[in-house]
Amino acid sequence: MQNTLKIAIIQSHLVWEDPEENRKKFTEKINSISDNVDIIVLPEMFTTGFTMNALKVAETMQGETINWLKNISKNKETAIIGSLVIYENNNHYNRLICAQPSGKLIKYDKRHTFTLAGEHEVYTAGTEKVIFSYLGWKICPLICYDLRFPVWARNSEDYDLLLYVANWPKPRINAWDALLKARAIENMSYCIGVNRVGLDGLNYEYPGHSGVYDVLGHRVDSIKENEDKVEIVSLEKSMIGKYRNKLNFLNDRDEFNLKV
Repeated sequence: MQNTLKIAIIQSHLVWEDPEENRKKFTEKINSISDNVDIIVLPEMFTTGFTMNALKVAETMQGETINWLKNISKNKETAIIGSLVIYENNNHYNRLICAQPSGKLIKYDKRHTFTLAGEHEVYTAGTEKVIFSYLGWKICPLICYDLRFPVWARNSEDYDLLLYVANWPKPRINAWDALLKARAIENMSYCIGVNRVGLDGLNYEYPGHSGVYDVLGHRVDSIKENEDKVEIVSLEKSMIGKYRNKLNFLNDRDEFNLKV
């Protein structure tokens, strides 16, 4: 088990519906990381921006971006996480991928498709909550709109890190800030949200506000609004155990069955 988990967060502009150009940009950003990090996190739909034009941009699990993720993970000896548009079994998914240096792929399909933008009409919703282990840490990966639904994120599995990738727009950014902090506090876990910056092809503005919160809801990063940057943070597993043992809040959590 590894006590310290070092994570590189990439808060970035995205080129609208251009996977090749986005892979090129992220390759440059990732190659600029000189520290040895355990995980690299990219935004939601990092190859395209939050598009409903799935027929134009969709890839398969054997496609170029999946191979790119595998190669980055192997060459940098780090896990890399982000979501993209995947076509599989006659359905389109907003799918988060975690590529690991061993070649293993973890996948999570966005459960809560964003009805306000018609995402539910284009993408098939996932039905499985995913918890995976990496370097002795239990990680729960989720996507953007999932943040508004605390029951789906409820820490019934004693995970250590709750991780959101997003394209969360400026008009509702106060909710993003508040809910990331709340998810950390109520689940007594680290909570990371990685959002994009800049304008997309529909002229929606994204201000970033990526953030890292500890189990008490304290922010432990220094990412600024609208900043296109790579931020490296170190998480300490001993802190999780210290406060869970001291406060025992999770022992009083409600039991429930979730219908999906």
